[in-house]
Amino acid sequence: MAAIPRIGIPVRLSNPEGADARVGKAHRMFSAIVDLVRDVEAEPVPLGGPADNGQLQATVKGLDGVLLPGGGDLNPRLYGQEPVETCYDVNPKQDELDLAVARAALGSDVPLLGICRGHQLVNVLYGGTLIQDIPQSSVVHRSPPPGSPAAGMQATKDTWAWHDVELSAGSRMAGLYKRRLDSGLTVTVASGHHQAVDDVGPGLVVTAVADDGTVEALEDPERWVVTMQWHPEAAQPSAAQRVEPFAAFVDACRERM
Repeated sequence: MAAIPRIGIPVRLSNPEGADARVGKAHRMFSAIVDLVRDVEAEPVPLGGPADNGQLQATVKGLDGVLLPGGGDLNPRLYGQEPVETCYDVNPKQDELDLAVARAALGSDVPLLGICRGHQLVNVLYGGTLIQDIPQSSVVHRSPPPGSPAAGMQATKDTWAWHDVELSAGSRMAGLYKRRLDSGLTVTVASGHHQAVDDVGPGLVVTAVADDGTVEALEDPERWVVTMQWHPEAAQPSAAQRVEPFAAFVDACRERM
């Protein structure tokens, strides 16, 4: 029997029962990602505990892939800025854990996939910056939309904004969606973010954009590092569409076993 790829996923540390419904939503999306990793015949390995012990680095080195999920905002001081009032769920322990896992993956050349917060975290780790609160544009990136009475708080129901992104031909990101790109390089995605990539970290290239120019995907051409701003784990698409990018990621991890 072929070996089963082991995919490390750092756990979400903030209290899901708190006042901000977005935190609970992040926990539900974490669970959805764990289920999808199992669905594509890989073993999810939750990563937690102290981020500064040597055991974490050794654990990541023994994995076949790492997946960084969504969650609250990174501390803007990590990219040289003071927080604005719209920042939410800034959790130093979560930042420490996620950054330690990402550094260990890069140091061990373990394939790395980042989703939403994970996309932003990888950009910051490479030396990039973020827009702390994206302005209104021709594309709605979160639901409820900016300006609505509930704009500062995601609805308790797992609703999303939906919009198209254009993938770069020949990119690893396009490879994650190859079954859906017969008629072009456009994919409709589930979006739920109020921050976005600003300056792209050195060593990363942009591989997907929204119609308003928002950086929607990044990758490192020198190693298997791919990130996306959207949520492929959202429940609304068909099962085949949800599984597709996770299956392609696990296939890439399996090739390196």
